[in-house]
Amino acid sequence: MTPPGWVLLAWVVLGGAAGAVVRHLVGRWLGAPRGTFAVNVAGSFVLGAVLASAGPQVVALVGVGFCGALTTYSTFALEAAELPRARAAAYAAATLVCGAAAALAGGLLAA
Repeated sequence: MTPPGWVLLAWVVLGGAAGAVVRHLVGRWLGAPRGTFAVNVAGSFVLGAVLASAGPQVVALVGVGFCGALTTYSTFALEAAELPRARAAAYAAATLVCGAAAALAGGLLAA
């Protein structure tokens, strides 16, 4: 049974708060663009695992909330645009390939 909308929203808010803090800390620890790459790949793995195995409350908390706040396409795009062309292409390709592979691996491991 799916819980009421306000309950799911509360889970999203709690997960989002945690994901934002983790993203900030990883960004400070690894710097740009390594921090952004790390959170995007890790978030893809976690999201793949959650979507393959969890119920609606866990999807709201971890998938939508935590992973939604942890991962960042906009920062990835900005960092890629600021890098020299060859390095930007490598960064973009690595992010897309590693992110997709991580999501697939997370889903396969959780299934």
